[in-house]
Amino acid sequence: MTRKLTRRTFTKAGAAATFGWTALSAAKVYGANERIRLGCIGVGNRGGQVIGAMLAHDDLEIVALCDVSESILAKANARLDGKAATTDDFRKVIDRDDVDAVMIATPDHWHAIQTVAACDAGKDVYVEKPLSVTIHEGRRMVEAARRNKRVVQVGTQRRSSEAYAQAVEFVRSGKLGKVTVSRGYRLDNMFPHGIGHAKPSDPPADLNWDMWLGPRPERPYQDNITPYKFRWFQLYSSQMANWGVHFLDVIRWLTDELAPASVCAMGGRYAVDDDRTIPDTMEAAFAFASGRLALFGQYEASGNPAMARGEVELRGTQGTLYPDSGGYYVLPERGGQFQDRKPRMKPVDVRVPKVGDITVPHTRDFLDCVKSRAVPKADVEVGHRSTTFSLLANISLAIGQRLDWDGEAERFTNSDAANAMLHYEYRKPWTLG
Repeated sequence: MTRKLTRRTFTKAGAAATFGWTALSAAKVYGANERIRLGCIGVGNRGGQVIGAMLAHDDLEIVALCDVSESILAKANARLDGKAATTDDFRKVIDRDDVDAVMIATPDHWHAIQTVAACDAGKDVYVEKPLSVTIHEGRRMVEAARRNKRVVQVGTQRRSSEAYAQAVEFVRSGKLGKVTVSRGYRLDNMFPHGIGHAKPSDPPADLNWDMWLGPRPERPYQDNITPYKFRWFQLYSSQMANWGVHFLDVIRWLTDELAPASVCAMGGRYAVDDDRTIPDTMEAAFAFASGRLALFGQYEASGNPAMARGEVELRGTQGTLYPDSGGYYVLPERGGQFQDRKPRMKPVDVRVPKVGDITVPHTRDFLDCVKSRAVPKADVEVGHRSTTFSLLANISLAIGQRLDWDGEAERFTNSDAANAMLHYEYRKPWTLG
């Protein structure tokens, strides 16, 4: 189902892909002031936020919009003074000759089909996270981008943060010592009612519910699924993926890890009374062959801080790092039992100028790469590897087992049942190309 890919072969493949893209760029050379023509697929909520970030760039023109909700579509087009073409069928956007690239911010279960179709049509893609809902989908998305020599940027926008980039340099300098544990959390107290309870009903007149469902099984409409609350339904998303991918991505970046060797997740619906099909409390532990752990907790029945500061925590033998979009702080370690109690380093407090919405420089990186054919900061392979962490945790929870993972073959080595969950059968007529 997948190709073996080591860190070394990935580096070589990335270099080869960049060379190929440079050669390809002769087919479309952008003038210094020429605009990239963008089609947007999924324009509510996060899609609307990304549109706002895209509109900050003068060399971009949004020519087409797609959404399965007529009212959301009309609201988005009003921001463009009604000048964009509109449709509820993403294929009509991808097929347009006046579209150079597409932005995809649809529900997670649509990302793979739409990204592969766009790449096969010769379009570059900005796709929101999490990249996919299955690990097989993610690999197919990488293959489609490479096969068609397309720029595909994933919306893990912290990859465009100067603060995190500097924190990466600090950790890799060795000053933090050996990092043995990294942590991140999704914290939100949704007790007692969460997303609430809702009965099946007729969909709104302006919503194409069948198209919203897409490759997932047919089912009645329920008004606490769409437009946003699908993230609490396992068929369409998960909070482990929705939030976990952000923090697991930066942990992976900071520690220079490609994939875990094993994963174990536990949790359940312990306190919140609603229609969700995912846990309200969940903890996942990832172990690496290099000798460290990464932990991610999804706590939705308690919202108090889990760490002293920062968005993630890296615990090294010399100090503990707390980075966020404004900089990073390092708390020195002291020797413990049987060790010298002196501080092992001086405190570090690095601040960087605030840039507002980090999605603006992240979309800038995407547009620059569309023109230069360079590899973007959150390339599809990067997004796939980070999304895989969250999907591994979901599978471990579903199987109820610690799972061993071969990151090169992208297969479990100790569970046939887990391997059966690497993908699912799409509802007809949808396919991955």
